[in-house]
Amino acid sequence: MNGLLKFVAWAIALTLVALPIVGVLNGWFASDRWPVTKLSVRAEFDHVNAEQIRAAAQPLLGEGFFAIKLDNVRDSVARLPWVEYTEARKRWPDTIDLVVYEQQPYARWGEDRLVNRHGKIFTVAGTDGLQGLPKLAGPDDRLGDVLVFYADCLRELTGSGLVIDALTLSPRGGWRLDLASGAVIELGHEGSKRRLKRFLDVWPRLAGSHAGSLAYVDLRYENGFAMRWAESLPVAPPPVGLGIRDRGLHIPARDDLRLVTQIPNPQSRIPAPT
Repeated sequence: MNGLLKFVAWAIALTLVALPIVGVLNGWFASDRWPVTKLSVRAEFDHVNAEQIRAAAQPLLGEGFFAIKLDNVRDSVARLPWVEYTEARKRWPDTIDLVVYEQQPYARWGEDRLVNRHGKIFTVAGTDGLQGLPKLAGPDDRLGDVLVFYADCLRELTGSGLVIDALTLSPRGGWRLDLASGAVIELGHEGSKRRLKRFLDVWPRLAGSHAGSLAYVDLRYENGFAMRWAESLPVAPPPVGLGIRDRGLHIPARDDLRLVTQIPNPQSRIPAPT
């Protein structure tokens, strides 16, 4: 019995000693003690300035050093436009350290959103002044595929003189490249990378034999492609049996279309676009 009484007495004593410490550390009381007097901020300050960060954090710093909830401070600063995420920690006796990481835009996504360098979509206002970002578009759940295919196209076009301005993946899975020159390349939805490579293999010879600029290329053929130059060319009817218009190929200005074929044998025919 005496042993039990001693145990209970020790437990009460330890509780009385620990409770004030736990209470202070959790801000249960004495929240006005040990006030925070300094806010240290590290950031890139390309799109977010120190005044914005301070204004977001300041209202949450009125309690004591131990009573401040760092999660609340982080969340408040992270809600600022252009902020990707924030790190916060306490530094005894009176300082809160903030490290603010800004969004790093990699490309435009659709009409009014951006993709950061981690492959995540974000939205901010006033992005019209951003220059040099490629324009990517497609279903949101295919963002990863668009980014991978864009990187593949960049590698394929290296040294070709053709510069990508936009890449679009249609809801039906068809790929389209818009070049900085204004030209359009339709790649279709099957074997798109292979077809682009096939075109680029002959592009230097085509470009060298023509003084005009490229306007349109349709790669949606199995054994060849159709193309159009920017200036008007003499009418050249398509080879017999191709039936370009009848097969549903949507090409503007049919009269100046040229069909380039790579047919493996004389008996083959270019099939309808896929």
